[in-house]
Amino acid sequence: MEIIMKIKINGEDRSTERRALSELLEELNIQAGRVAVEVNLRIIRKADYDTHPIMEGDNIEIVNFVGGG
Repeated sequence: MEIIMKIKINGEDRSTERRALSELLEELNIQAGRVAVEVNLRIIRKADYDTHPIMEGDNIEIVNFVGGG
């Protein structure tokens, strides 16, 4: 049985069963290569997305890169 955690993503309350940042991005249908992620005011390196744990109460900010010309 999975435990559902309450977290905030970009200021909105959410619930998830995911345990790693990469799993959360997948759940949200977000491509990891196109975003920057901050967890509890700390920027997470893309190389660490697979191993960075998601914890109850985490405040996560996800910023999409937008290209233009």
